[in-house]
Amino acid sequence: MEFSTLQQLENTYMAETFSRFPVAIERGEGATLFDTEGKRYVDFGSGIAVNIFGANDEQWKAAVIDQLSRIQHVSNYYYSEPQLDLAELLCFRTGAKRVFFANSGAEANECALKAARKYSFEKYGEGRKKIISLNGSFHGRTLFTLTATGQEAFHRFFGPFVPEVVSVDANMQAVEKESENACAVIIECVQGESGVEALEKGFVRALRAFCDEHDILLICDEVQSGNGRTGKFCSYEHYGILPDIMTTAKGLGGGLPIGACLFFEKTEHTLKPGDHGSTFGGNPVCCAGAVSIVSRLTEDFLLEVQGKAEYLRAKLKGFDGVRRVTGLGLMIGLNVEKPAKEIAQQCLHRGLLVLTAHEKVRIVPPLNITKTEMDEGLTILREVLAQ
Repeated sequence: MEFSTLQQLENTYMAETFSRFPVAIERGEGATLFDTEGKRYVDFGSGIAVNIFGANDEQWKAAVIDQLSRIQHVSNYYYSEPQLDLAELLCFRTGAKRVFFANSGAEANECALKAARKYSFEKYGEGRKKIISLNGSFHGRTLFTLTATGQEAFHRFFGPFVPEVVSVDANMQAVEKESENACAVIIECVQGESGVEALEKGFVRALRAFCDEHDILLICDEVQSGNGRTGKFCSYEHYGILPDIMTTAKGLGGGLPIGACLFFEKTEHTLKPGDHGSTFGGNPVCCAGAVSIVSRLTEDFLLEVQGKAEYLRAKLKGFDGVRRVTGLGLMIGLNVEKPAKEIAQQCLHRGLLVLTAHEKVRIVPPLNITKTEMDEGLTILREVLAQ
């Protein structure tokens, strides 16, 4: 279908929620994509950290197609082998005890926040239900997760919000000030949507100790930073801590919609039958794809991710127009001199897909991106920055 026809259909039938770039992606191979006009692009965005093994991955396709040939959906009234295989694999990789499957990061976070309140209610009674999040955070677009998102720009129009949820600066004094009647603190070790900023290690470790002392649950949102994105399976591993609840999504399914809420020892028995649920959560096709993804995130592969991250970061630090490189691993933010959206548009024109996060350029390529693809993308980005 011609691009002009696609634009007409978009303008006629789609809700006006997205400001799209004037490109329709049609196919791809790894970190190389093609639009409907046949133009080629290097992908430094991977569908917002989703396609972590790139486009058209053969092993992932085989797992998904094999499951599709069996059955496409099983309700949670029944057992499903791909779902249980994935749960076992996630628990083995993280040390978690139990998993609840959802359809997105927002739903996984919704589950985590509900579970935190139930944990506290059963142990301490009704009054202890405050959720603390951090300024600059992003946890989803459901009303509960939007309330916990520490960015006022996302709060316009949608109040009143869920009560007993506050956002504070990322320091212990601010957390302690709001800690009375708190049941949980939710953090992203790398805040993606507000600019790819990694939290300070001292703060995260002090927060873990404070939560332990006061029996406040620590929830780590690994929706964007998990599944090998930072060179570790989860970004909290860089900080030497374990959460009480962890959430993940995006890259987990390799392109299919799936989220997961993982419960560690303290919280493993919190949710009981009827407390929470999902019709599509744990869909066998999505789970089969996710098993293919997670099983390949080996220690050797993650070392390769770390090497690619070091290569990209070293190159980017030397580019004109780059003031600062932030983030962890292949979750990269660039403080730039020119407007980030202008840079993204110029890169698109030259054949490179990058993302933005407020005033920053955001780079989250497929984890299996080749050196040739990295170099080609870097050349385009350097030329755009130098203009």
